[in-house]
Amino acid sequence: MRIPKIRLNRTQVAWAFYDWANSAFATTILAAVLPAYYTRFVAASLSPSVRTAYWAYTNFAAAVLVALTAPLLGGIADRSCSRKKFWISFALLGILATAALYFVETGQIFRASLTFVIAMFGFSASELFYNSFLIDVAEGKEADFVSNLGYALGYLGGGLLLALNVLMILNFKALGLNSHAHAMRLSFVSVAVWWLVFSIPSWTSVREDGCVGLPLSKAMLSGVRRIEEIFKELLRHRNALLFLIAFWVYNDGIVTIVKMAVAYGVELGIGEGELIKAILLVQFVAAPFALMFGSATKFVRTKHALIFALLIYGVISVFGYKMQSAKDFYILALMVATVQGGAQALSRSLFSRLIPKDRKAEFFGFFSLSGKFSSVLGPLMVGLIAQVSGSGRNGALFLLVLFGLGIAILLKVKE
Repeated sequence: MRIPKIRLNRTQVAWAFYDWANSAFATTILAAVLPAYYTRFVAASLSPSVRTAYWAYTNFAAAVLVALTAPLLGGIADRSCSRKKFWISFALLGILATAALYFVETGQIFRASLTFVIAMFGFSASELFYNSFLIDVAEGKEADFVSNLGYALGYLGGGLLLALNVLMILNFKALGLNSHAHAMRLSFVSVAVWWLVFSIPSWTSVREDGCVGLPLSKAMLSGVRRIEEIFKELLRHRNALLFLIAFWVYNDGIVTIVKMAVAYGVELGIGEGELIKAILLVQFVAAPFALMFGSATKFVRTKHALIFALLIYGVISVFGYKMQSAKDFYILALMVATVQGGAQALSRSLFSRLIPKDRKAEFFGFFSLSGKFSSVLGPLMVGLIAQVSGSGRNGALFLLVLFGLGIAILLKVKE
């Protein structure tokens, strides 16, 4: 069977390149170095299971903040035609807070958590508006490939910077740095610089055309009123609503794996070097698989490709429960790499085809709301289970329930 040719224009590539820029945050801050720094150094005075719980609660707080504000921000941006301004502004907030993580030292648990919450808010809010531009640059099945291209570039870019940071952390003495912890703090600054510099091509190429908006003050009042209207409109767009519910459930499992994997590995006694190398491995293996999922939708329905990825995640949940060694963690990382980019990219592109084109940011605000609420339950439950049972292992099986329920709801969605 001949594979259809994909021809992308300059704007589509520039849009996707923002994933290259901000995925440095997703790898070094969210998935690898900061969780290790937080559990190994910042919260060193606490027991291993309580460290895991505190990191889970920090992620819970960040998710709640974004979830509560995303629909309002989306409504204001749409009514004032400020999606691009909001995209850049919240990205800069995340970049500054990420750089500020350098000043967090051992024992400063509250400062570490608060700074991360602000950085995570900037990262997530900027991604809301970035995602909303997918409809502007691509439509239909083409959006599947463009969305997956973004995730593939994200894995490569985030993985490349993480590789450089790992080399710096492992060779801190040769580089004349004071300590292992100092090298980890410098990696946070590298993320801020990377994110800023590589965002420029996207910000200069992607345009917000054909929109005449209200003044920002009026848009804010209108945005508040629009939340209730969008809820009512979601009820009229049954497929979009069903998808958001499914996404809320299954993405909870995906995000929890990303956020809690390293903290869980530290609890099991796996060295942070091995953990970070495994996360690094995910970035480069995941990139081609993300592109494969994008191409696969030329032959199968987007929904079916997404369900296949979620079935693999169910297997991952069971394996995570049984994980004991660094070798097991590497196997787990490889399994995640095959489906992570595809699942998240296909979710983004499928939703873009279920919503009205004139309310992109508003509906993607609810997409972000669903995504961030899906960042709430998983980390919270894993944290509570870890604290009550004395082991984060038991929380892994809870994720299996989320993937199963998500698939059941997704089956009711019509493309």
